[in-house]
Amino acid sequence: MLAKCAQKIAIDMKKLLITAAAGAVLCASCGGNSQMHQNPFLAPYDTPFEIPPFDKIEYADYLPALDSGIVQKKAEIEAIINNQEEPTFANTILALENSGDILDKVAYVFFALDESNSSPEMTEIAEEFFPKYTQFADEMMMNDALFARVKHVYDNREGLDNDQKRAVEEYYKSFTRNGALLDAYKKEQLKEVNTELTNLYLAFNKNLLNATNEFYIVVEDSARLAGLPAAVVAQAVDAAAERNVGEGKWVFTLHAPSRLPLLQFAADRDLRKQMYEGYTTLASTGQYNNLPVINKILQARARKAALLGFENFGAYMTDNVMAKTVENAENLLMQIWRPAVNKVKEEVAEMQAVADEEGQNIKIEPWDYYYYAEKVRKKKYDLDESEVSQYFALDSVRNGIFTMAERLYGVKFSELKDAPKYYDEVTVYEVTDAETGEHVAVFMTDYFPRASKRQGAWMSEFKGSWVNADGTSSRPVIYNVGNFSRPTADAPALLTLDEVETMFHEFGHGLHGMLSRARLKSQAGTNVDRDFVELPSQIHEHWAMEPELLRVYAKHWKTGEVIPDALIEKLQAAATHNQGFATAELAGAALLDLQYGKLNPTADVDVAAFEANVAKELGMPAELTFRYRSPYFKHIFGSDGYASGYYTYLWAEVLDTDGFELFKEKGIFDPETARKFKENILEKGGSEDPMELYVKFRGHEPSVDALLRNRGLKPVANVNLKSKSGK
Repeated sequence: MLAKCAQKIAIDMKKLLITAAAGAVLCASCGGNSQMHQNPFLAPYDTPFEIPPFDKIEYADYLPALDSGIVQKKAEIEAIINNQEEPTFANTILALENSGDILDKVAYVFFALDESNSSPEMTEIAEEFFPKYTQFADEMMMNDALFARVKHVYDNREGLDNDQKRAVEEYYKSFTRNGALLDAYKKEQLKEVNTELTNLYLAFNKNLLNATNEFYIVVEDSARLAGLPAAVVAQAVDAAAERNVGEGKWVFTLHAPSRLPLLQFAADRDLRKQMYEGYTTLASTGQYNNLPVINKILQARARKAALLGFENFGAYMTDNVMAKTVENAENLLMQIWRPAVNKVKEEVAEMQAVADEEGQNIKIEPWDYYYYAEKVRKKKYDLDESEVSQYFALDSVRNGIFTMAERLYGVKFSELKDAPKYYDEVTVYEVTDAETGEHVAVFMTDYFPRASKRQGAWMSEFKGSWVNADGTSSRPVIYNVGNFSRPTADAPALLTLDEVETMFHEFGHGLHGMLSRARLKSQAGTNVDRDFVELPSQIHEHWAMEPELLRVYAKHWKTGEVIPDALIEKLQAAATHNQGFATAELAGAALLDLQYGKLNPTADVDVAAFEANVAKELGMPAELTFRYRSPYFKHIFGSDGYASGYYTYLWAEVLDTDGFELFKEKGIFDPETARKFKENILEKGGSEDPMELYVKFRGHEPSVDALLRNRGLKPVANVNLKSKSGK
């Protein structure tokens, strides 16, 4: 399993800003629009299930709504501060939870569309939106009077319900991690650093999107297309038409549905090398060079860590999650890295043997890895992925994830054809309880690449989940975004095995959001420790290739034939194929990230040399590189979200592989096991200690052995993942 997504995790400041239920609503028309236009963010959404009214939102609405949201939130904070009663959970913490309705609404929509449906107008708005948002976050988190009330509740938290007590502790820690204990001078310094980082993340992401869209390869000779599946060639024809490069030509881009099949199937070695080098030098030169941006980020992060009393930025980021320290994360990764490198050596030897048999007279290079790995798979397992993909039309896979959800958790999905959507390719579903028909959530999907969407796949929400004072629940609006293979003129979207797993992965995040029953919005769904959030997503990947479910959803797109048992057997036999490569490039990137977190630079770092030195110290095989090179490592340089935290995919995989072994033991649709997972993991969110929740589900703490077994690697000594409480 690979690191599929950049999950939209609310870091400390953002987590406290976007925690509102329904607050007071300011009624005002949007400045800059006509008198007739009412800013949709400034009134309750008059839409099914409070889906944002995308068709009514104009570019000119965002900044006025942000300003109104800040005014509203400030007023609500002042009301909390001026309350003459003793600070309590209800009048302080819960009041914060229930504040900022306007700010929530505009931030949810803007954050989503800036990533998935950007435009020059959105980019221009972002340059004002994000700094203003960050500055207000700083103002709130460094408000002495507000913090004094939070601290009073924290000091008197004994006797609260467990989830309330945990919420108070999280609020207190969030305030202190964001400067509440600093003196006035240092607070101003921290505000400056945070604003600088916000602008740097904007610059990094803008460069990356532009550099990705700028690069493409034009193929003029059809002979160079040898080996490529027909669907990939058809997509290249469409891409050529979109870029208007002329008749009889084919275009390949850096988007995964174009890049990866070329590397995997193209017989033309020079073409593979051209694509590989284009990708691995992305955003590292020219107009969209991210190297200077990275250096400024590293220096600003070092200043931030020092201001907050941490040894380095890595120590700051890991202090607030399950791992607790960089060293604990490294300890886990190294127990995975070493077996993975040994496996890579075996894989390269097999690939080299195939190349030698073919008389190629080459040495396997990084741009050969996907191509010869596919040849080895065909030779060892008689498995052709282009044949397999015929059974994985996108609609069939979607049927598979919905079937999985209904059988495990008793929820049904029904399309809402007339629901608002932010792009015409988005599909919207109502999620209901299969027995009672009760509304559970709204689920939206946006699966195909476009120039306005960044690479990758992710899940987030337009509306969170929480329990109202009267016991009723406000149900969420959740969405999945992907960049999967597009349909062609002759065929539907046919997914690769990796895309199928990614779809299940993101849907797992979606289930975490949709099925939340936590009482507090700041604890609902994916508002959990960063190194716990990937458990619900990664465990659901396992169902994708389980024979019992494959026979339900994997049907040939032309004939409707159910996937043959013989092909399922081949998939099972090849399940650990190429896992040395997949594991090493992922663990290598995670280790690179942690090394960046240890730096405290005051001058520029030679990024390429730093990467090379990390690779050398790790003993990185020459035939591969890090999963992401630094200039396009958006997880760690596009925001703080996964900085010193990319290891979390593997940390969570220790949990998910150990947990899925219980499903395998009891039955993959065993009702009791599914109930325990739903009640202890999906519904609880961040309301309890994550390791305690895991043990309630599984019965014991996990070790790394299950991960290694799942990936076909040789087990090593156990590493127990301790919770923040040390349990």
